[in-house]
Amino acid sequence: MNQSGGYLDGVAPDGLMGLGLGEISVPSFLAKGGLVPNSFSLCFEEDDSGTIFFGDQGPANQKYTAFLPSNGKYETYIVGIEACCIGNSCLKQTSFSALVDSGTSFTFLPNGVYETITQEFDRRVNVTHSSFEGAPWKYCYKHSTKEKPKVPSLTLVFPINNSFVVYDPVFKVYGMEGLEGFCLAILPTDEDMGTIGQNFMMGYRMVFDRENLKLGWSRSNCQDIDDHRSMPLTPNGKSPNPLPTTEQQSAPRGHAVAPAVAGRAVSKPSAASEKLISSRLSLISLMPLLLLLDFLATFLHTNQPFSLIHQDSLR
Repeated sequence: MNQSGGYLDGVAPDGLMGLGLGEISVPSFLAKGGLVPNSFSLCFEEDDSGTIFFGDQGPANQKYTAFLPSNGKYETYIVGIEACCIGNSCLKQTSFSALVDSGTSFTFLPNGVYETITQEFDRRVNVTHSSFEGAPWKYCYKHSTKEKPKVPSLTLVFPINNSFVVYDPVFKVYGMEGLEGFCLAILPTDEDMGTIGQNFMMGYRMVFDRENLKLGWSRSNCQDIDDHRSMPLTPNGKSPNPLPTTEQQSAPRGHAVAPAVAGRAVSKPSAASEKLISSRLSLISLMPLLLLLDFLATFLHTNQPFSLIHQDSLR
């Protein structure tokens, strides 16, 4: 209903929905009220639509990995990656811990892991290097109509040999005449911990099982989830994604703003970028009051899991 502060200055003009482990987050008070199991899932589609499903604990055949504590406490969604693979080659010294953060647009890797992965990816790509104005990524390539680009697969290996194939590691760049090229949408960070952002989650049903402290994933088109209650929003038309704005690229500590903001955010650096929280903890904030009351009213009348579908990428 009424929000103020730096987030209004182009970073999150529509507000933020808290999905973290804190008591004030939406999943926390829904579970505490006995309305749904203490779990939720996110599903991101390639057309920038998506689904959030409160109470969802995922299918029985999903793969999963345990969340890791931070300083002895479970305060956010941290997982351990044992190795990264490009194509059929799993690279040495590519293990790291990462925050799984739906509020971060792109993926950030610790410097050493970043260099190893990007160099191997670049070695296997068969198209010409290029650069695009405004793109924050180092490894970009020109689109060729004569030869189909050979883009190697990228896989994260979790404990118990559970593999996570990244279906959308590149960001496609469009111009006046269509597709101009693509960039490997990974950025480096000086921190020991990386961040798995939205672009790595594309094509998956990501289950944040807070009750059992584990992250689950299964391949999904986002339409195969059993929606008891849904509010579809039909897009009026879709234009190619613009390159990320300054706010998306360069927020402190590597945090990027969700792609949904790209079309509305101001192009100059804003005061909000300086005010973003400096840790890699999931953003915790309250959602608009009326939407909150609407959720609760729906749950109390139906006592069923509730899903929200909307056009923009969830954050």
